[in-house]
Amino acid sequence: MKQADCIIIGGGIAGIQAAIQLGRYKHDIIVIDSAHGRSTIAKAYHNILGWPDGVSGSQLRSLGRQHAEKFGVEFFNDSVTLLEKRQDKFFIRTANSMEYQAKTIFLGTGITDNIPPIKNLYPTLGTSTYICPDCDGYEIMNKQTVILGGGNAGASMALTLLYWSKDIVYVNHLKSKIDDKYRKKLEENKIPVYEEEVQEVIIDAKQQLTAIQLVNGKIIEAEKAFTAFKGNKLNNNLALQLGVKVNDSNHVVIHPRTKETNINGVWAGGDLVAHSEQVTISMGDGTQSAIWIHKRLMGEPPPYMD
Repeated sequence: MKQADCIIIGGGIAGIQAAIQLGRYKHDIIVIDSAHGRSTIAKAYHNILGWPDGVSGSQLRSLGRQHAEKFGVEFFNDSVTLLEKRQDKFFIRTANSMEYQAKTIFLGTGITDNIPPIKNLYPTLGTSTYICPDCDGYEIMNKQTVILGGGNAGASMALTLLYWSKDIVYVNHLKSKIDDKYRKKLEENKIPVYEEEVQEVIIDAKQQLTAIQLVNGKIIEAEKAFTAFKGNKLNNNLALQLGVKVNDSNHVVIHPRTKETNINGVWAGGDLVAHSEQVTISMGDGTQSAIWIHKRLMGEPPPYMD
C-alpha cells in the first residue's frame, strides 16, 4: 500500500495547482487522475494570464504535471472507486485494484459536460465551438453563431450571447419545451429557432466549424457555435462516500478561507465546489487548499470555523 502526506484525486487544473504548491513544501504527494476531466477536451483557453494567444487544456495539464514532478509529485492514471476515513487516516482503492493511504485528501474531481455525440463536434471545442460564455463570449464578437442546445437552457444561452453578436441562431437539438417567456424574448430579438436535431458539424481542413447540418438536410452556415445542454454531471460521489456536505446544487461546501470541507482533513476545489467553471478560479482553489493542507500537516489545528 502506497502512503502519502496528501493524495489529490483529480489531476485537472485545481488538482495540479495544489500538487505544485504542496510539492514545493516537500511533502509526499500523489495525484490519481482518470484523464477524463473537462480540461482534456478544451482546445484553447483565452482568458488566462500569461497566455494571450490561448492555451489548450492538454498543454496546460502537461506543463503543470511536469512542473509538479520537478518537486517529487507522483502521478497515477487510475480511477478511485472507494474513499473512506478510518480514525485519522484515509484509505483509497482504485479501479486498477491499487490501495493507498493518506493523511489528507484534496478532491478535484470536477464535472463532466453533457455534450451530445454529434459528428465532428468534439474537434471544434475551444476553437470554434464553446461552452462557457464568461470564458469565450468574446470569441464570437460580431460573428454568425449557432447555439446547439435544448429547451430553456439553449434559449437562455442565445439571449446571453446577444451581448457579443446579434447574428444568433438557436437549434433546439433536443426538441425540448421552450417556455413562452423565452420564446417571446427570442422573437423580440429576431433569433431564429429550429426545432430539429443536428446531423453533423461541418468543418474545414483546419477542423474549424463552418456550418451545421440538420437531420432534415438543412445547412445553417456559421462561424462559431455554443453548446447549451442541461445535465452536466457533478463528480461528487467520492465526497458523498465520506459524508462531505453538499449544497442544493450538489456542489461540495467548503470553508471560504481554508477550502476545507466539513470532514476534517478533506479539502476540495475547482468545479466540484463552484458553478463558475473558470480555470483561474480552480488554480486559486488549488493553491489556497495546499497552503492550509501544509499547515495541518505541520500540526496546526483548523482555524475557527464560522
